[in-house]
Amino acid sequence: MAEPTEGDAPAGMSLRERKKHLTRQAVLAAADRLFAARGYDNVTVAEIADAANISVKTLFTYFASKEDLAFADENALRDAIVRAVAGRPDGTSAVDAVAAELRRQVRDSGQGGPMEGVEGYHRSFGDSPALQSRLRRMWTDYEDAVTTAVLGRAVDAGAAAARLEAMLVIALVRSLTTSEVRLLAGSAADPQAALLAWIDTAADRLRPAVRKT
Repeated sequence: MAEPTEGDAPAGMSLRERKKHLTRQAVLAAADRLFAARGYDNVTVAEIADAANISVKTLFTYFASKEDLAFADENALRDAIVRAVAGRPDGTSAVDAVAAELRRQVRDSGQGGPMEGVEGYHRSFGDSPALQSRLRRMWTDYEDAVTTAVLGRAVDAGAAAARLEAMLVIALVRSLTTSEVRLLAGSAADPQAALLAWIDTAADRLRPAVRKT
């Protein structure tokens, strides 16, 4: 994450809101830099606060825990997936809708998109036990949200069937952040093309199990 500047604050913010936004972004940039350099478990909250030029007390007014610093953007991808499932054209399966969204995210990942944030959990600090536990909770939250979206499109699906469909959709998303798929992409001449190809392969395998609505 690049260091924030005045131009990074959304338009229409008051001076106070703009300062709060920039402080939050500065904390995230400092945390991302330190986690990537030394690993999540080897960085303290005090060091992050110092790097962002604020006190620890001030940091905790923006983030409730150290884990929140690593998962600050966890809802961005979830919301994109839910929109894809809820807003898909009639006759399109949830798997196809999410695969299309993931392809877009991968293409945009170099521009700070949500998929880049998820990849960030797995760069140099994703093996931390604390983060792995938080990541599992995050996927459960994603699954809950997609289950609701599936039921919103097809109330006759039944809660159990909607849950299973959501599990399959999230399996597709989760696969992109596994060490196996990252190794597959990292060893390819064109990592982005390899990820896009994997999305197509995974969707092909899951598609027969998910109905079109």
